[in-house]
Amino acid sequence: MIEIIVGKNEDGQRLERVLEKIFVNANAGFIFKMLRKKNITLNDKKADGKERLVAGSSIKLWFSDESFEKLSGKKVENTKVKNNCTDKKNVEKFNSYIVYEDDNTIILNKPEGILSQKSNIKDASINDMLLEYLDFDDSVLNTFKPSICNRLDRNTTGLLVCGKSLEGLRVNNELIKTKAVDKFYLALVKGYIKEKCLISGWLYKDESSNKVIIKNKAFKAADFIQTEYEILDYFENNTLLSVKLITGKTHQIRAHLSSISHPIIGDFKYGDKAVNEEFKKRYGIKSQLLHSYRLVYPDTDISDTDTFKALRGKVFQADYNNDFRKVIGDGYLENQRT
Repeated sequence: MIEIIVGKNEDGQRLERVLEKIFVNANAGFIFKMLRKKNITLNDKKADGKERLVAGSSIKLWFSDESFEKLSGKKVENTKVKNNCTDKKNVEKFNSYIVYEDDNTIILNKPEGILSQKSNIKDASINDMLLEYLDFDDSVLNTFKPSICNRLDRNTTGLLVCGKSLEGLRVNNELIKTKAVDKFYLALVKGYIKEKCLISGWLYKDESSNKVIIKNKAFKAADFIQTEYEILDYFENNTLLSVKLITGKTHQIRAHLSSISHPIIGDFKYGDKAVNEEFKKRYGIKSQLLHSYRLVYPDTDISDTDTFKALRGKVFQADYNNDFRKVIGDGYLENQRT
């Protein structure tokens, strides 16, 4: 017998829907048959699957471990699979990245050199560190797993949103997807830019090279993109920009600025090799000077959820890393706070 205690993320869901998420290799007919035979019970009573679950309730599955593993595709180890990570150093690191945290949301200042989400099993990622920080157990119920809501490239630093709860993940994903959250980046680019501008184009990602192509006219399989920027300051013959993402595609800012002959300094994929080598020699810069420094949540009545109420109208800002400091100095963003 396997017992599952209903958590807050399953609270209010119908029993049949939760069972469908558990028994991924079984059909609805099988689930209802098991309910009728009392092979599945709710609070030790027969259930029909229409019941609304309450946190703390007990679901008992009267199956052998072998049958459960076959039907669910999950291994049973004392009814729980141990959480993925136990390294206290990772927990301490993750805690040092936190800019904001409540019951549903965590917002981080991601450092360079770490992936937002792993691309293969050997990668370390913010997503893994999140699960470790929350001491998340991948239980047999597993209808929800905390996760990041937006992504930054490995060597792009700055604000990253994570959903701690099902509601936090759903609301933040929706706000980001619909562009209700304004995202601003700090970028130091080659050359002298004279004025604020909104640039448009079409972007296509070549999966084989993990590089994007941008053109001024529509072409096959390309997505329309828009990037807005304004001038913050000048450093020698280079320009410090505040960049606002209107659309959000892979490598958009890096490739879009490069396409107008103002590549980001330190970007060895889309940048100017000679300029990058000069900054590497002078300042030790080894990655792109691109930092997600501000998130602005809408101050409107677009949702009545607890998650949105906690975030409504808030502005989050994260200071830049040492590479930026070497070039533009300390505390520059203090003058940009709203």
